[in-house]
Amino acid sequence: MEWFTIIEKAFWAGAAAIGFGVLFNVPVRTLFFVFVLGVCGSFVKFTMIESGSNVVIAAFAGATVVGFLSIWTSLSKHAPPLVFSIPAVIPMVPGIFAYRTMIGLINLTATADANYMQVLAETCNNGAKASFILMSLSVGVGIPHLITRKDSAKEMVIETKRRIVVKAKKKRR
Repeated sequence: MEWFTIIEKAFWAGAAAIGFGVLFNVPVRTLFFVFVLGVCGSFVKFTMIESGSNVVIAAFAGATVVGFLSIWTSLSKHAPPLVFSIPAVIPMVPGIFAYRTMIGLINLTATADANYMQVLAETCNNGAKASFILMSLSVGVGIPHLITRKDSAKEMVIETKRRIVVKAKKKRR
């Protein structure tokens, strides 16, 4: 396993996460944490891929890590969790598989020779991988939010004195 390559890829994924954060107009004070979450999620994804795991499972694990970290970060920085999680996950979108699917579809319309079934099989394989990775990213980010969400993040208070305790404010009526 080449750690330097994994760290390099994770760093550039974090830089891409900052770019998507700027594109989505997130507050400037959250950009560093978007970078950190992008690095952490991509580090998990690339480490699992290098260790032999499936790319779909690796993307799911990376997105789940980003989902849980975004909840913790949102509570400490007083911003919605999606501000941190969505820009951090977008660099994990499988652009190469979607690109290969589109190129395969173009080749299918242009060729009608004996190579047709091989191109069709590769196109379907790439399209299925892209679809499953996108589903795993959305589920991986969404499940931590559904598990931990009992109240709105605006109504939660963090007390930090040696340990972190999250309490929900009671609504006054």
